[in-house]
Amino acid sequence: MRLTDILTGDFDPAEWEARGYRLPKYDIGAVKAKTHAEPTWVHFGGGNIFRAFPAAILNEALNAGRYDRGVIVAETFDYEVIDRVYAPYGNLSLSVSLQSSGTIEKTVIASVTEALKADYAFPDWERLKEIFRNPSLQMISFTITEKGYTVAPSDLDRGLTPVLAMGKVAALMLERFKAGTLPLTVQSMDNCSHNGDKVKEGVLAYAQRWVADALAPAEFLAWLQDGSKVSFPWSMIDKITPRPHAKVQEMLAADGFEDTETFETQKHTFTAPFVNSEEVQYLVIEDDYTCGRPPLEEGGALFTTRETVDKVETMKVTTCLNPLHTAMSLFGCLLGYTLISAEMKDPDIRLFIQKLGYMEAMPVVTDPGVLNPYEFIGAVINRRLPNPFMPDAPQRIAMDTSQKIPIRFGETLKKYVARSLDLDNLVLIPLTLAGYARYLKGVRDDGTPFEPSPDPLVGELMAIVAPLEVGRPDQDFSCLRELYGRKDIFAVDLYGIGLGERIEGMVKELFSSFGAVRTTLHKYVLAR
Repeated sequence: MRLTDILTGDFDPAEWEARGYRLPKYDIGAVKAKTHAEPTWVHFGGGNIFRAFPAAILNEALNAGRYDRGVIVAETFDYEVIDRVYAPYGNLSLSVSLQSSGTIEKTVIASVTEALKADYAFPDWERLKEIFRNPSLQMISFTITEKGYTVAPSDLDRGLTPVLAMGKVAALMLERFKAGTLPLTVQSMDNCSHNGDKVKEGVLAYAQRWVADALAPAEFLAWLQDGSKVSFPWSMIDKITPRPHAKVQEMLAADGFEDTETFETQKHTFTAPFVNSEEVQYLVIEDDYTCGRPPLEEGGALFTTRETVDKVETMKVTTCLNPLHTAMSLFGCLLGYTLISAEMKDPDIRLFIQKLGYMEAMPVVTDPGVLNPYEFIGAVINRRLPNPFMPDAPQRIAMDTSQKIPIRFGETLKKYVARSLDLDNLVLIPLTLAGYARYLKGVRDDGTPFEPSPDPLVGELMAIVAPLEVGRPDQDFSCLRELYGRKDIFAVDLYGIGLGERIEGMVKELFSSFGAVRTTLHKYVLAR
């Protein structure tokens, strides 16, 4: 059983379906031909998240008979991905949905009709220019990570042949402008707040420089800034797509599926003909399209207003997911865990984040309307975090904690104060902040040392708690005021709102002895 067998027709559909593989229900050749002649969508970034999510939801629209064209992928960073996982398999992929039950669901994705290397050194560049000049093109989108929107002064100096992604996109946009100021929607699908603004700022940086250097007409910049011609919608995307999983590889091989090779490219991209991802997914998009779009709602995308997209992001980051992640990661590191899914088997930790979320964060949750916050947090606790396929580690989540606390906990505290809610009802948020001081000591609950995760302030903050020793309940804890007085970290004056002393008391308990992290966590979780 190989993916290319589907293209050649040399396969028995009944055999594949009997083994649990969902096959394309549309004419792949016809979709490819139609897309080549009248392309509507180009996506930049051909990595795992693209194949598992945007390409997969378009595949659903095609299967439903609601659309007749596919998506063209353009890779701006790792061209080896095109050579290793697109070209050899006729641009087909196997999407493997990792269920929290430990089972998998398998779908063949055939919605990608072309895979191009977005670089002047390859013939593909001429094809991309041709596509951008085509009036049929409706949207371009991105999953290139937040770093992909970087603009470097040295790249601006390269004129009309920049090498960074935003510069290449700007060059292609110039082609579209020259073809008759044709409309286009520029849609970021990366997991970063206000992502549409990031791509807009990147493209405009090049356009402004080119106009200033007389490399492009002023009308080009005006066209990019005309929202009726070119739009840059925001979106919120949420779906974990880890590197190819060895257990998945084994399960597919047991089916008789032969395309199970995994690759690490020279740029350290981990990929394979199959892509595995968690079962839960969210894509909420600002419905601001200048010339139509593919019907991605057929695959579950939600189209709404910019304000609502921002509310969904706020709900996730300040209440329903990210605070739980940080709380369990700090205590997970202290208790010696290396997997988030393993932590979810710990009754104290599971109850800790459950009560923190439902009882302390949810009273001030931002309800976006298009997603139910209670259903969202329920999926997090019951399906996402316990998923045995997810290799996420508390050590990774704990990275940059000092930068995350203001949003993940500070915003909730601000809302409590603004609404005059009783801060005495907060127990587990203060415990999390107390756990941060214990974490910064770099000593596990069993007494073994560990290295706190990378963070721009980690050395500075570790120095503050350095005088403290585990196992000395009567020591001088006055250094804690220097830590918890940091409004830049906690977003509020913890002492001014009456939480500072309470947090200090919890820190004293956590430092009282080896084993105190467990007993203190258990005590407060049960008390709450």
